[in-house]
Amino acid sequence: MDFSKILSIAGKPGLFKLIGEAKNNIVVESLTDGKKQPAFSHERISSLKEISIYTETGDEPLEDVLKKIFEVQQAKPVENVKKMSGNDLKTLFEKAVPDYDKDAVYVSDMKKVFTWYNILLEKGLLDFPEEKNEDENSGTTDNGNGDEKAE
Repeated sequence: MDFSKILSIAGKPGLFKLIGEAKNNIVVESLTDGKKQPAFSHERISSLKEISIYTETGDEPLEDVLKKIFEVQQAKPVENVKKMSGNDLKTLFEKAVPDYDKDAVYVSDMKKVFTWYNILLEKGLLDFPEEKNEDENSGTTDNGNGDEKAE
């Protein structure tokens, strides 16, 4: 999925899909209820592509975090996110992102990530391409003078 087309709008629950642009706004569709509505430039709008999670070694893109949650959850939703205790949220988040920055990532952030994960999973938008093998050249090597030879 192209996470640059999935948006979070501050003050509005859930996630939105960018479906069009108008002169003074963009048109979004709620992934929760399917309603279309305008979103204006004065609203804080972030695409999921530009969101990352703080880790001990730097920032990890949200897409990678969602993929790790997908693997940990074995492609199943996170049950009862809103009712989970802070400790349960931290434990589950740590399974997916063991090196998350415990001082900078709050329980509310974890709850939001798990809620987004559930929405994207329900809508079938979590399709992660298989990792490419390093043998993409399929048996060809460069001999240094610009000619490739098959092995």
